[in-house]
Amino acid sequence: MSQHFNSEQAPEPVGLYPHARKVGNLLFLSGVGPRERGSSKIPGVQLSEDGEILSYDIEEQCHSVFKNVQLILEASGSSWDQLVDVTVFLTNMKADFPIYNKIYAEYFKDNQPCRTTVEISSLPTPIAIELKCIATI
Repeated sequence: MSQHFNSEQAPEPVGLYPHARKVGNLLFLSGVGPRERGSSKIPGVQLSEDGEILSYDIEEQCHSVFKNVQLILEASGSSWDQLVDVTVFLTNMKADFPIYNKIYAEYFKDNQPCRTTVEISSLPTPIAIELKCIATI
């Protein structure tokens, strides 16, 4: 049996899925981006009139996505220190990895979950980073 969770503070999912799902003592988070709840605003992103990315600030997006993960973990009965696996999707590994890796080290200095970082060509919304996480609960 599983249980679904949705945070009232994290940004709304962009499709028909929960923020997280508990199975046994594991919590699986859906992909989490740096968007803001109740808004189309994406921290650090400047869009053209037709929705194309003109510029973005990966540092601002990293802080926002980590905050959103934390909000979902807490709403689901887990916490940052219970993360056991993090998959990170970047749209520009060459340019963004050094900044993201530095910020990641600040957030995860005490808890060091397993991590995989991959580059992908795009994400469903105009963001440069998305996290997929597993935690205990």
